[in-house]
Amino acid sequence: MSRICQITGKKRMVGNNVSHANNKNKRTFEVNLFKKRFFMPETGEWITLNVSSHGLKTINKIGIEEAVKRGRKNGLID
Repeated sequence: MSRICQITGKKRMVGNNVSHANNKNKRTFEVNLFKKRFFMPETGEWITLNVSSHGLKTINKIGIEEAVKRGRKNGLID
């Protein structure tokens, strides 16, 4: 499974390591992902999602039902 947040859609970014001599080497910035289980009260079942730390804040703010609805609309959740 690719490392993509299923709520926000965040994924790996590419950049450079820059040395003191200004030499540049390619590197990647990985997403801070967690595998978390959430309880869906309306269906009464548990759902497992790969979410970033920003995705957890989004879920806390708008609620799990709305977050999952937006993730499905954007094609991030199956």
